[in-house]
Amino acid sequence: MPDRDLHQLTANEIARAVAAGQCSAVDVAQACLDHIAEREPQVGAWEFLDPDLVLKQARELDAAGPRGPLHGVPVGIKDIIDTADMPTAYGSPIHAGHRPHMDAVCVALTRRAGGLIMGKTVTTEFANRHPGKTRHPRDPQRTPGGSSSGSGAAVGDCMVPLALGTQTTASTIRPAAFNGCVGYRPTWGDLRMAGVMEAAGSVDTLGIIARSVEDVVLYRDVLIDTTPEPAVEIDPRQLRIGYCRSPFWDQADAATQKHLDACAKHLARAGANVLDVALPRDFEQIESVHRRISSFEFVRNRAWEIDNHWDGISDTLKMGRLKHGLACTFAEYRAARTEAEQLRLLLDDEFADCDVLLTPSAAGEAPVGLNETGTAVFCSIWTTCHVPSLTLPLFTGPNGLPLGAQLVGRRNDDRRLFAAALWVMAQYK
Repeated sequence: MPDRDLHQLTANEIARAVAAGQCSAVDVAQACLDHIAEREPQVGAWEFLDPDLVLKQARELDAAGPRGPLHGVPVGIKDIIDTADMPTAYGSPIHAGHRPHMDAVCVALTRRAGGLIMGKTVTTEFANRHPGKTRHPRDPQRTPGGSSSGSGAAVGDCMVPLALGTQTTASTIRPAAFNGCVGYRPTWGDLRMAGVMEAAGSVDTLGIIARSVEDVVLYRDVLIDTTPEPAVEIDPRQLRIGYCRSPFWDQADAATQKHLDACAKHLARAGANVLDVALPRDFEQIESVHRRISSFEFVRNRAWEIDNHWDGISDTLKMGRLKHGLACTFAEYRAARTEAEQLRLLLDDEFADCDVLLTPSAAGEAPVGLNETGTAVFCSIWTTCHVPSLTLPLFTGPNGLPLGAQLVGRRNDDRRLFAAALWVMAQYK
């Protein structure tokens, strides 16, 4: 057993320890519950948590014996993802107490693999802009990010080793970066979204928040429903990293710019082939493209709430995403979808000389204030382009809080992205 408390172990460590009989699923669940009881009043990561239900699941797992690669691993589930035995409120009082009749596919696959569903983590309202109750675990005056705020904070504070989020713009990468976690957004379309509230289906994906790249690799295979395979090691001499400051570099703070510049040099000295990549000017319009697509789809997905529960929707959402969506015509939306596909093809060209891109995860540390979740600009490019990305907790900012570095891979080349990420992480140990 590692020389750490059970709640501090990674998912792989827990699964190995339970399989070896070094601890039980009940032991792990109780350790996480004890830590949550201590920390939840300060952090507020959970929308629903029933300790009796958690321990019931754990006892059943122990009685059944090994069920799969996540056996005994506690997992937090973002509260826009349906669970048959727990309420799903989608971050809105309109749906308080709503009980789905079945699990989302990702939850069902997690259970099939022996995962223990710990509870529902806080989301912003309909996974959009209006924040929930969650605070940053290391500084309660700062945002944990959004919209997967509870998932990021729960993993960052060692309440669970794994959590599911979603990403429509920056909703997995940004909270993972703010909370010092590894965050993963897959190639669009790889992970099934049945049973997950749709925000904007043209760009929505599931997201994984974990404390190691190895845990992301394991959980992705579970969610694909394939036999888990570890990421392969990569020869750095065969690794081509494009250092991409992006068109929004001036929005990154000085600490982020300094750390990313130093990272590119460090990886080059360690043996990787690092080259500067400047995206074409076409990408300067990608925020507008993303906004038209996501807003148009989001407002129509919320038609029932708009027509029947307008007063239950926050002013933040009314004046933000709903306003943009209502103002966007179908012709403008369709044109934005065409522009998005053109940008995806342009990005494919940029990968001709690169395996992965190195770029900021966010503008800086988690900002002070609880009414906003931070700018999403450093993720909108990659989300719109349907490419996989990982944020890695490599740096510390001027206030002692985490700063992430984002690695971006080619579409449909997630496993090479994992191999690159493992090598990069090893250079910072």
